[in-house]
Amino acid sequence: MKKIHVIGGGLAGPEAALQAASFGCQVVLSEMRPIRSTEAHLTSDFAELVCSNSLKSESENSAPWLLKQEMRRANSFLLKAADESSVPAGHALAVDREVFSAKVAAMIEAHPNIEVRREEVTTLIEVDADTITILASGPLTSSPLAKELQRITGADHLAFYDSIAPIVDASSIDMEKVYFAARWDKGTADYINCPFTKEEYEAFIDALANAEKIEHKSWEQIPDVDDVAAKAAAEKVNYFEGCLPIEEIARRGKDTLRFGPMKPAGLTNPRTGRWPYAAVQLRQENLRADSYNLVGFQNSLKYGEQARILRMIPGLENAKFLRYGQIHRNTYIHAPSLLTETLQLREHPNVMIAGQLSGVEGYTESIASGLLAGRYAAALAQGKQPTPAPRLTANGSLSHYITHADTKRFQPANITFDLLVPLEEELRKKIRDKKERHRIQCERALEAWDAWMQNS
Repeated sequence: MKKIHVIGGGLAGPEAALQAASFGCQVVLSEMRPIRSTEAHLTSDFAELVCSNSLKSESENSAPWLLKQEMRRANSFLLKAADESSVPAGHALAVDREVFSAKVAAMIEAHPNIEVRREEVTTLIEVDADTITILASGPLTSSPLAKELQRITGADHLAFYDSIAPIVDASSIDMEKVYFAARWDKGTADYINCPFTKEEYEAFIDALANAEKIEHKSWEQIPDVDDVAAKAAAEKVNYFEGCLPIEEIARRGKDTLRFGPMKPAGLTNPRTGRWPYAAVQLRQENLRADSYNLVGFQNSLKYGEQARILRMIPGLENAKFLRYGQIHRNTYIHAPSLLTETLQLREHPNVMIAGQLSGVEGYTESIASGLLAGRYAAALAQGKQPTPAPRLTANGSLSHYITHADTKRFQPANITFDLLVPLEEELRKKIRDKKERHRIQCERALEAWDAWMQNS
């Protein structure tokens, strides 16, 4: 049986290692922290959640719910850890970051088939017949490893910038000015909502428009690769549309934030009986409920500016910020031209790419990518040809997107119904209700997933 080498201890790497090990494979899991850290990470823990602590919606028949349901049926180790370390978050699955990481570390340490190496991998010398390599080094892949990846693929790297939301001390929130509610009363009322009047909102937008931004640091740029086009790409800030900084959203129009992260729809204020003009939502950060993150409020403003402007939010006038928003590089490969549907490099089938490096975006999507990579690697290690996840499923649709997207317009993707196979035209005409269409898509997906699980 071939050995399996997993590179990266974020989300995809540990899931891949645990999956492959559960099939009886011997796995080496390499993580460069703490020998070499990144400016975005705060610890050397496995599965550290850098941005938010949310793994998205648990609302039945939603696309994130479907992806997680498939993962649960495939015994996702990290999703199990997330379920066991969850904190109140309405209809979403959010976790206590420290508890979550500790549970993942415990599973890895307890597994007899996994050997952990704290080392920086700079070469892929194992591109041979004896080792299956899963590269899951994440969006902050080091320069030496990025150069090595470019060497074996011969392809240009793409890069965009991703952001981190601020965290506030719960004791510094003025609870007389805010209220607990879940949007449209879905799930429990676990979110703190900061309501704006029209005048407060307009003053906030004006302050945001004139705020000073942080200049990009060298580590935020694309790795020092040798390709001229890649270096040129580093000069352009190319934000991911699904995670825009608030100042970038505000730049697109005065009301844009009110239809984005500050959307008031469905957030009835019990004091007035009405929706506010705009609202900022705060989500519980840990089980102790002593800190909250500002949902969707990632930004790249200078810290002094953040303190000044974010304290204009009703209820946060005296806020103590435990972490300010940040911006960081996110590197990924051009998957449509490089990867097969089983996440193998076309030119080097013993090398697989998983997680955000492959072009999936989001915590759950990264774990799902690692789950598939681990299962595919186990099959390859045992001399079998893996069968890709069915196109009808959420996992299969996500893999299909990154490997079949328009090569000229490829951008990382979260799981959405747009990626799934649509219903037949006759059925779409017959069923007008979108929720019912989604229910049928989910039902079909889970049936296809179960069948694939039984035969793979």
